[in-house]
Amino acid sequence: MATRVRRPATAFLVLVLVAAGAAAAAAPEVRIEAGVLRGMTAGGVDAFKGIPYAAPPVGDLRWRAPQPAVPWPGVRDATAYGHDCVQLPAPGDAGASGSSRAEDCLVLNVWRPASAGPGRRLPVLVWIHGGGFVSGAASVPLFDGSAFARDGVVLVGINYRLGRLGFFAHPALTAAHEGPLANYGLMDQLAALQWVRRNVAAFGGDPDAVTVAGESAGGIAVIHLLTSPAARGLFRRAAVLSGGGRTYLLPQRALSATTGSLPSAEASGLAFAASAGITGTDAAALRALRALPAERVSGDLGMAALLDLPATYTGGPVRDGVIVTAQPEAAFRRGAFAPVPLVIGTTQDDLGAGPPPADFFGPDAEQARRAYDPGGSLGTAMVAALVAEDLTMHEPARFVARAMTQAGAPAWLYRFDYVAEALRAQTDSAGHASELAYVFARLDARYGSAVTDADRRMAALVHGYFANFVRHGDPNGPGLPAWPRFDPAGFDLMLFTATGARVTPDPWRGRLALVERALARRQ
Repeated sequence: MATRVRRPATAFLVLVLVAAGAAAAAAPEVRIEAGVLRGMTAGGVDAFKGIPYAAPPVGDLRWRAPQPAVPWPGVRDATAYGHDCVQLPAPGDAGASGSSRAEDCLVLNVWRPASAGPGRRLPVLVWIHGGGFVSGAASVPLFDGSAFARDGVVLVGINYRLGRLGFFAHPALTAAHEGPLANYGLMDQLAALQWVRRNVAAFGGDPDAVTVAGESAGGIAVIHLLTSPAARGLFRRAAVLSGGGRTYLLPQRALSATTGSLPSAEASGLAFAASAGITGTDAAALRALRALPAERVSGDLGMAALLDLPATYTGGPVRDGVIVTAQPEAAFRRGAFAPVPLVIGTTQDDLGAGPPPADFFGPDAEQARRAYDPGGSLGTAMVAALVAEDLTMHEPARFVARAMTQAGAPAWLYRFDYVAEALRAQTDSAGHASELAYVFARLDARYGSAVTDADRRMAALVHGYFANFVRHGDPNGPGLPAWPRFDPAGFDLMLFTATGARVTPDPWRGRLALVERALARRQ
């Protein structure tokens, strides 16, 4: 009798072990230039995480252009995220990832359909996260690429160096002649795109069908890539979510020259070095700077610091003459940009980089007052905030859409003003970054059990448009309201609201025209 009991138990154990072995054997593997990766499969999607696209930027590689990734022996486990780049997350930030942070952070993550493999040549979306160039990561739960993968897209989410580790200048670095200076975070993005060009076919992706997209600082980065000769040929389509288009959000410093009252990037580096007790501009000073703990270099640079920019930080991208040669507006005006299909837009209640000068509208001041505050009830501070949003986000998006259209490439302009039903008691307007959960169809990661059917319908619309754009270079597709190309003669846009998606003349067309006219007078 005892034998009869043991035999089924033994058989059951064998079945469990066989099943476990089969599951392990079924784990997807991919060979890329640096070695073999083993990922994981769930819900019809393969995920490969924490993939190094460059060598760790530590020691003598701190503040240098990214170097090739170090090959590894055997099979590398790619089932967990790598480190986020060193940063100071804001408490309660919905965009925080919860991952560990380290200077060794030049990694990316790939999601693909589980049926994909070499030879498939699927369209590719490269995602650049936002965070003011001081925070954020590709491991943020919102940026899980599973929904895109289920739609036949290979999604690649990238990390890049942030804060003083990503944007830094110092005379000792200039004197070392080690390559391009200051914009190390932007160099990382270029290196990641080059990695995609060389490696994405191994995942079943098409290196000739790459869309680059980003939001906020990531959108600014896409604007930079559109206007950078170094990025030519690395992507075929682009999407800019709340990324401006005329200037960077903060005053842009030159590498070594004072710009008006703005010190050079090297001056900010000298100020930081002095705060760390490091003087001089020779090789010894550079060694001392590179020996500082990464957390000391990053310091208290968080999103809050951008409101009162410290003298020890460049503020983000630097006009170095090599990676960044001009403000984006100048590049668009002279036609120095890649004419590619473009989706670009903003949220209804987007960011403003600062109040405009009191005399900004000049002879149009009274007309502007009526346009922004027809009832006379908003007050000076609120009007200034609305003008700042238009200057920073809304009008520049229209400016870029027009420039792209005039260059012969199609553009689609949108404004997102859908508020999740769980938030409508608190706000009636969609804030900065609120569209991300819908673009990625990751509502549960943002709103949990409070997600409603109406929210999911909006996610189906927004995600559908973006997935179509990545696949076909056009957001339109079956089951979606028609979204016509941007026409500079009409300034219509796609408006996402609680009632759905509809194309409409821009309700702010009049006030944006006044902003545009005021900017033209200042040329």
